[in-house]
Amino acid sequence: MENKETVVPGLPTVLHRQYSLDISAGLLRTQGYIDGRWVSAPSTFPVLDPATGKELAKVADCGPREAQDAVNAAYKAFHSWKRQTAKERSVLLRKWFDLLNQHKEDLAKIITAECGKPMKESLGEIAYSASFLEWFSEEARRMYGDFVPSAAKDRKILLLKQPVGVAAIITPWNFPSAMITRKVGAALAAGCTVVVKPAEDTPLSALALAELAEQAGIPAGVFNVVPCSREKTPSVGELICTDPLVGKVSFTGSTATGKILLKHAAGTVKRVSMELGGHAPFIVFDSADVDKAVAGAMGSKFRNSGQTCVCSNRFLVQSGIHNVFVEKLGKAMDAELRLGHGSDPNTTQGPLINARAAEKVEHQVKDAVSQGAVLLRGGKRLEGSFMEPTLLANVTTDMLCTKEETFGPLVPVLKFNTEEEALAIANASHVGLAGYFFSQDISQIWRVAEHLEVGMVGVNEGLLSTPEASFGGVKQSGLGREGSKYGIEEYLDVKYMCFGGLTP
Repeated sequence: MENKETVVPGLPTVLHRQYSLDISAGLLRTQGYIDGRWVSAPSTFPVLDPATGKELAKVADCGPREAQDAVNAAYKAFHSWKRQTAKERSVLLRKWFDLLNQHKEDLAKIITAECGKPMKESLGEIAYSASFLEWFSEEARRMYGDFVPSAAKDRKILLLKQPVGVAAIITPWNFPSAMITRKVGAALAAGCTVVVKPAEDTPLSALALAELAEQAGIPAGVFNVVPCSREKTPSVGELICTDPLVGKVSFTGSTATGKILLKHAAGTVKRVSMELGGHAPFIVFDSADVDKAVAGAMGSKFRNSGQTCVCSNRFLVQSGIHNVFVEKLGKAMDAELRLGHGSDPNTTQGPLINARAAEKVEHQVKDAVSQGAVLLRGGKRLEGSFMEPTLLANVTTDMLCTKEETFGPLVPVLKFNTEEEALAIANASHVGLAGYFFSQDISQIWRVAEHLEVGMVGVNEGLLSTPEASFGGVKQSGLGREGSKYGIEEYLDVKYMCFGGLTP
C-alpha cells in the first residue's frame, strides 16, 4: 500500500494517512492452510483496514468443501499426534512460542492493520498470545491421572486422561492471535488436532500463526486454518460443528452465535467450550482510592477502544465519591486518549472494527441522552468506524447502554447509595463474564467478590487476564474455562480402567 494522506473529518491531520503493511516475506499468507499445505479456494474475499476502509489483501474464501478437507486431515493426523509423547508435543509448542517472540513486530503490525488496535496494544497481544503456548507447553507434561484405592482386593482402579480428538476452534476478531493460541495451545498439548475458523475481519493473523507453526515443526494436519467470508461463515461453522469426526467445539464470540453453535454440536453430543458475551460492572465504593479506581477504569474500558469481552460496561459509583470520580475520569480521558490509526505511535484509540460497531455505540449514546443522561465527554460518531471516547453521567438502568454490551469506548456512570443496591444492579444481567470493584474495606471486598455473579473478579485492578488463571464466565457468558491448569482439561476425556483378576 502507498503511504498517502486520506482525510478523515474529526481526526488530527497527521493521522489521516494510509499506512503500509511492511512485514517479513512469508508471514503475509492469503491462502487456507490444510494438511500442511497452502490451498486456494474458488473465490476470495477482501480484508480491510478498519481505520481507512482500504483493502489490505484478498484471502481465500474457503467453503464447506475446504472445511471438510481440513476436518479429514485433522482426524487423520490425530491418530499419530496423540501417540507422540507429552514431552515431544511440549518441545514443538515451545518452538512455536519462540518463533512468535522472534517475529513479534511483524505479527503486531498484522493485528494493527486488520484489527485497528494501536501498535503498543498489538505488541502486548503477541506477548499474551505467546504466553499461552509457553504455558501449555509446560502443562503438556502435567496431565496427571489418578490411581484410586479399590474396595476389592483383586482389582486396581486407574483413571486415565486422553485427548478428545479433533477440535473445531472458532475465534473472534478483537484478539485475532491470542484467542487462537489460548485454545490451540491447550488442544495441542492435550494431544488433540485442530481446525481453526478465524473471524472474517481478521484472518491474516491466523494464517501468520499457521506459517510459524509449520516452521516450528508442527506436523501436517495437526493445525489447520480455514478462512472464509461473512457469507460462508454459517455453512463452514455448521459443518465443523456437526461433523462426527469432530469431538470438540471451542468458540469465543457473542452469546447469540454461541447458542446456534451449541445447537449444532448437540446433534452429535460434542464437548463444547463457550466464551460468550459480557456486560461487566465496574463498582467504585466510597472507601476506594479514587486515583487507582480512575486508572483501573481507563485500562479496563479503553483497551482496544472498548472492544474486549471483559471491558467494563456499567460504571456504578457510590454517591459519596461519585462527583470526584467522574471529574477525575474526564480529565484522564482528556489527557491520555488520542484517536488515530493504530500504526501512529501517538494513537491510544484506534477505530472500531467496522461501521456497524460504531453505529451501535452511537445508538446507545443517543438513547441515553434522550432519556436524560448528561454527555460530559465525546459522543460523536466520526467518519468510517471511529467513535469518540464518551463519558455519560446521570445514567439509569432503563437505558440501552446498561442493558446490552457496548463493545466500544463508552463510559456510562450510574450513582448508587448502598452496597446492596450496587450488587442488585450488577447482578441483574443474564450474562456474567467479568466484574470489577474498588474498595479498601476488607470485609466488603470479601462480601462483594463472593456475591458478584461473574466468572472473574478484579479487586482494585482493571486488567486481570493471564495464562496462569482460569478465564470464563457464568450464566449465559459460557461454558468451560480457558488458560490455567483447567484449560487443558477441556480437551481431555477421563477413562476409567478397572484392572481385575489380580492375585491379592
